[in-house]
Amino acid sequence: MNLIRACSVVGIVLALLVTGCSRHAPGHVTTRSFGSVDGQPVTLWTIDNERGLRAEIMDYGATVTSLDVRHANGNATDVVLGFDTVDEYVESSPYFGATVGRVGNRIDQATFQVDGKSYDVAANNGPHHLHGGVKGFDKQIWIGTPITTTRGAGVRFRRVSSDGEEGYPGRLDLEVDYILTEDDELVVVMQATAQEATPVNLLHHSYWNLAGHDSGTILDHELLLDATRYTPGGDGPIPSGDIEPVAGTPYDFRDFHVIAERMGELPGDDQGDPGGYDVNYVLDGYGGNRLHRASVLKDPPSGRVMEIWTNQPGIQFYTGNYLNDLPGKDGAVYAQNDALCLETQAFPDAINKEGLEGWPSVILRPGQEYRHVMVHRFTHETEQE
Repeated sequence: MNLIRACSVVGIVLALLVTGCSRHAPGHVTTRSFGSVDGQPVTLWTIDNERGLRAEIMDYGATVTSLDVRHANGNATDVVLGFDTVDEYVESSPYFGATVGRVGNRIDQATFQVDGKSYDVAANNGPHHLHGGVKGFDKQIWIGTPITTTRGAGVRFRRVSSDGEEGYPGRLDLEVDYILTEDDELVVVMQATAQEATPVNLLHHSYWNLAGHDSGTILDHELLLDATRYTPGGDGPIPSGDIEPVAGTPYDFRDFHVIAERMGELPGDDQGDPGGYDVNYVLDGYGGNRLHRASVLKDPPSGRVMEIWTNQPGIQFYTGNYLNDLPGKDGAVYAQNDALCLETQAFPDAINKEGLEGWPSVILRPGQEYRHVMVHRFTHETEQE
């Protein structure tokens, strides 16, 4: 599929999801028990489209546990890392496939201000706050219901984050939709409304390996990012507040590059950083809440291609640097760089950089709606010729 048609298809996806027309596309949803957490039952939802794309999503963390993507020969491969049981997600998950919030990514020194009032949240990443805290949205049980749309079948997950949960101000009402379209797209729509002014930056956190979750390294994948700028780190993982060009740096993915090609320029240190990519990019197409392409990922041996489109200003590229022989599903063991994350988002620590040039606000106020759209479109290189 050429780029012009891809743009139009993704635009149609957003338009139809917004309008909520009465005509429904094919596809179906089934459920089964997936154990329990703290005495509460957990349900695993399966969504199928008519072309062989299948997603399994549990209501613990509104988490994608598997995503079967077909090969050109018709066979399907699970391309996301995960576990066989919900207990393993509770005990060991590094946010595999989860919905992350109230604020995903990091908050410097685990503190921030809203309208002049200071708030302290959990320091669960050294001195910093990460992915919503000790019991963020990824560790909560959501309420799921099947939905039908003009583009395909899906599941809607809802929950209420109470005032003071993990230290955040105000009640937040949340919905996350997962939809499989007949164009082999996984659409994720995250929405929220607030009763008090509060920071919001929801993330979808799948770990991707287009060769298959159990196939080993992703360092031979090829990546393109639609970003001419990035937010370099200042104090460790916290951005300095500057926005700099990627040109002339190992962060330049404006054209396709093999991921391993320049990773030697990003070594670790003796403070526990294993090296590799873990950085936020400033997406070129952001503006006006429209969908724009963020990235294209390729696995040349299989020919699988994943495009990500979003309405967000940034994307975090992370190369699974902290995976360390973690036992996963189907007997797999996940080692360093066996998967990567491409998380569309507002910028890390944006709440502490309000007013800086180029930094969009993450404060959601009463009467506003937070709406974060991601479209993951799966094709094969043979289909793009």
